[in-house]
Amino acid sequence: MQRRVLITGLGAVSPVGNSVREAWKSVCEGRSGVGPITRFDCSTFDTKIAGELKGFDPLAHVNKKELRRYDDFIVYALAAADMAMEDAALGTRGAAPDERAGVIIGSAIGGLATIEKEKENVLRAGPRRISPFSIPAVLANLAAGHVSIRYGLKGPINCPVTACASGTYAIGDAFRMIAWNHADVMVAGGAEAAVCSLAIGGFNAMRALSTRNDQPEKASRPFDLERDGFILSEGCGLLILEEYHHALKRGARIYAEVAGYGVTSDAFHMAAPPPGHEGAVRCMTVALDDAAMKPSDIDYINTHGTSTPLNDIYEAEAINTIFGTHTERLLVSSTKSMTGHMLGAAGGMEAIFAVKAIVEGIVPPTINLDNPDPAAGALDFVPHAARKADIRTAMSNTFGFGGANAVLIFKKFVNINQHR
Repeated sequence: MQRRVLITGLGAVSPVGNSVREAWKSVCEGRSGVGPITRFDCSTFDTKIAGELKGFDPLAHVNKKELRRYDDFIVYALAAADMAMEDAALGTRGAAPDERAGVIIGSAIGGLATIEKEKENVLRAGPRRISPFSIPAVLANLAAGHVSIRYGLKGPINCPVTACASGTYAIGDAFRMIAWNHADVMVAGGAEAAVCSLAIGGFNAMRALSTRNDQPEKASRPFDLERDGFILSEGCGLLILEEYHHALKRGARIYAEVAGYGVTSDAFHMAAPPPGHEGAVRCMTVALDDAAMKPSDIDYINTHGTSTPLNDIYEAEAINTIFGTHTERLLVSSTKSMTGHMLGAAGGMEAIFAVKAIVEGIVPPTINLDNPDPAAGALDFVPHAARKADIRTAMSNTFGFGGANAVLIFKKFVNINQHR
């Protein structure tokens, strides 16, 4: 019998806020975190906007020496881990090692900005100018590694690299680690810091990014007829997953319970979903089966909703296929309309929003949905403004390049022992 897995801590840095409290307040108020790029001279690029962190103080989480040695995605992970561990009242930096606690933090790209910087050093001054810390700074698994080191977590450690689904894979795999008795506590989510010329230029070459540069806050418009691509953004979202008895024994504050997890592959194309998003249909079905739920049991879906022409329509078709007439009561929204696309960090951030929707009884909106695409059907995308609702269960969808699909289901926590 699988063990129950609870959510007992949350931590985040994002374009809409440098804490979970700030980010949740922003998305509930429908405020966008997208703005002009400040990290590099983007004057010759087609896209000049992104979702950058604003007012983030890295020195609140790392010292000056660490800041020079770590890529930003590692710094973001350490910041979110500090917040999540404090929120869960679990341990302190340098605490005694715990062999039943682990870390899984995914990243789609890892230290791309550091790769770019070190290449510039080679071209300018030769190979002797490469930092000895460059390789550890770029490796995607070092976000999980540094969190593990900081908190003495000696249990399972991993780093899914499944493009935009990386953070969701991390949470789902952590869920299984606990459910299958390989750990009692896991720190899980995703981290990304890819707002740099290589990423913006590369995605521009694919014609994947919005070029609505004169209206940054209106550029991310999932499911809208005038959408023209996604907004690249950055940050980190982490959750503390904890085994039921372990959490209750220490009197932990419980946000929600992980109910189900599904993963599938499209086996179709390196960057595009198949028509009707058959892989997403199977993935949502697997997650529902894992949770022992019917489609009618789901109250809210935080969609992948990237604001790209193909993904939005095919995801909507997949939802309509799975949920049928239940879509008349189902609430669906894309928080990427406000955060932009955090790539490998998206799954962690959006899982947090799904959990908060359950806890607070509020569904964040899909902003900029001025002209809904008729091809998406009659789904209720919660346009423009957040909505109060009793959310018992929430699904979080993420779909990545290479056909990597991952879906999580969360539900309200019920202490069975209290009802016996």
